[in-house]
Amino acid sequence: MRALLLPGRAGITVAAAIVCTTALAGCSNSGGGSSSSSATPPTSSSPTPPPSPSPAGKALITIKDFAFKPARLTVAPGTPVTVVNEDAAPHTVTATGSKAFDTGDVAAGQTVTFTAPAKAGTYPYICTIHPYMKGSLTVR
Repeated sequence: MRALLLPGRAGITVAAAIVCTTALAGCSNSGGGSSSSSATPPTSSSPTPPPSPSPAGKALITIKDFAFKPARLTVAPGTPVTVVNEDAAPHTVTATGSKAFDTGDVAAGQTVTFTAPAKAGTYPYICTIHPYMKGSLTVR
């Protein structure tokens, strides 16, 4: 490729236009992620996934990216449910309404276990520190 050299102001104008165009192209949003560190919950218009059944006698809720994973879990009555907090912030897993279970504060990197209620039903829960975090535990 040969360089095009223009004399005087025309050459400077062309060079400036090339630099500006290159800089603007580098600033365009190509659909990549955001570097924002705010704890604002993600929004989604996708339907809620069905409850995830737990393996016999074992149940796990992972807290990551300010969300419960899975958000819906099905267990047998009295099943121990392990909660792992993979976030840098503390969280809780607290049943709403009936207050059937509450982990208390689960520190960053901490693992706790609670026992699923003995009575069948669906128990919605939240993080009391970040109430937009929601999930449900179904006992069958």
